[in-house]
Amino acid sequence: MNIFNNIVLSLNNFLWSYVLIVLLLTLGIYFTFKSKFVQFRYFKEMIRLLGAPSASDKEKGQVSSFQAFCISTASRVGTGNIAGIAIAITLGGPGSVFWMWLVALIGGASSFVESTLAQIYKVKDEEGFRGGPAYYIDKGLNNKFLSIAFSILITISFGFVFNAIQSNTVTEAFRAAFGVDKILIGVILSVLTTLVIFGGVHRVAKISEVIVPIFAVGYILVSLFVIAINIDKLPDIFKLIIENAFGLKAIAGGGIGTTIIMGVKRGLFSNEAGMGSAPNAAAAATTSHPVKQGLVQALGVFTDTLVICSCTAFIILCSDYASANLSGIQLTQFALSSQIGVIGNYFIAICTFLFAFSSIVGNYYYGQSNIEFISTSKTILTSYRVLVVAMVIFGSLTAVDIVWNLGDLFMGFMAIINLYAIARLSKFAFLALKDYTNQKKSGIKEPVFKSSSIDGLSGTECWED
Repeated sequence: MNIFNNIVLSLNNFLWSYVLIVLLLTLGIYFTFKSKFVQFRYFKEMIRLLGAPSASDKEKGQVSSFQAFCISTASRVGTGNIAGIAIAITLGGPGSVFWMWLVALIGGASSFVESTLAQIYKVKDEEGFRGGPAYYIDKGLNNKFLSIAFSILITISFGFVFNAIQSNTVTEAFRAAFGVDKILIGVILSVLTTLVIFGGVHRVAKISEVIVPIFAVGYILVSLFVIAINIDKLPDIFKLIIENAFGLKAIAGGGIGTTIIMGVKRGLFSNEAGMGSAPNAAAAATTSHPVKQGLVQALGVFTDTLVICSCTAFIILCSDYASANLSGIQLTQFALSSQIGVIGNYFIAICTFLFAFSSIVGNYYYGQSNIEFISTSKTILTSYRVLVVAMVIFGSLTAVDIVWNLGDLFMGFMAIINLYAIARLSKFAFLALKDYTNQKKSGIKEPVFKSSSIDGLSGTECWED
């Protein structure tokens, strides 16, 4: 197992040190300028769209924009927001938080592009709509090999590896807080997962719609309380983050290179901008214009990283984290307990359970959507569901390092394929944005998209005149 882990680590170091950081930052900046800073310019419109009623609210069996936002946020907002940030700070120092913020700010544009493309190239089936990178690679780039490769990678990554990460973190948190045996929590998680995923995408949407807002708001409120009682420390914390981000002050971590890499890795694992995962949820929404869901998903990146990840970062940095000699979920538990007492240990464990369960549900859906791209066989889909449940149990008993390292590796491969695809197809997302903007300027409150409005656009079966 150690030899295998070392091989995975070597591949990760190459991918993240020389390939992905350059791709993510370069394309994120390009999309930001090309879209004229869409993630900032349309922020007010994002908020409006999230709360606006849609046609799907009146159509039975359809997924609304808000539900699609919740499915993607359920996957985004998981143990990466609690354990992942703790790992980033431990290995990369406080400065990794700055690079995490930067990835989110420019990643909003990448998320807009990939989610808009997912809507443009989505398809319709008996359950509603489905789509994502596999679909726009196939229909937009006419590359069947790459589309199937992406489908396999995301199914393995999210359905199996990432779900193992979620259950692994939950069992660690409950063992630390309550002394509960790992296998018991694994069984409970697997039973709950079984009940939801065998109910189809609509049950996934309903569960996500309920769980995500409740636990996210609760976690934010507790974090704000910790920040409030440490308000005098905030200037020093911001100074610490900035100084460490640029190597001016080495605290923990292994230098500026490690700081940047950990910030980018954990930021991407958390908000998934450019990775190609959220577009699978974005495509499921019933909406009048692809840009609407692109804007809603860009907001999800901000919600995840700039709000929830920052909450975890400030909880840790308000504590004497350096002397704790802990990492991952146990560091976050220690940090919160040092601020509000032993109840903090229990609160993090319960939050982690809800975070992880919602992520498992969201991750499962990404795999389902891509399995249905490859094959419509009910037997294959049922087998996938059984394996998802098995991986939840497996993750609860597996060593932490190998699970996280595998997650980083598969995430890297996925991101490379998706970034290539959205770079090639981004012109259609920008033309759709121009169409949306023109309709808004002409006084149309709710723009309607037709594929004929964009020259050279084909393969858009859901947007034909």
